[in-house]
Amino acid sequence: MNRLTILYDATCALCVRCRDFLAQSHAYLPLELLASQAPAARERYGEVPWLGEELVVASDDGDVWIGPAAFLVCLWALRDYREWSFRLSGDVFAPLAERFFVALSSNRRSIARFFGPVRCEDGACEIPHAPRRMYR
Repeated sequence: MNRLTILYDATCALCVRCRDFLAQSHAYLPLELLASQAPAARERYGEVPWLGEELVVASDDGDVWIGPAAFLVCLWALRDYREWSFRLSGDVFAPLAERFFVALSSNRRSIARFFGPVRCEDGACEIPHAPRRMYR
């Protein structure tokens, strides 16, 4: 596996925030962040169940993960969170992690209200960010 494509819902403020987080994180391999509503996503992954309804991650080898498994693959790809992916997929935490990710995904529209609306102009979706505070 040399690359991961992460398909997210560009109309969901929480999903866009997560996309921004992934884009700014150090990863072990290149991450392509692709809105599931984009024509390229529908062309390449239109046969994938729940596209646009769930987080979907696809490898360049053809493997596809959906829902909680996709969240764990995202963590696995990040330098600062790979250990967490192993912990959360182990026997002790796997049931809890799955329930958490299902609850997060099921309630993402409600949670997203805290982040404000998504602005999509010219196909580039973004969340209005609060001004950053500078600390010395």
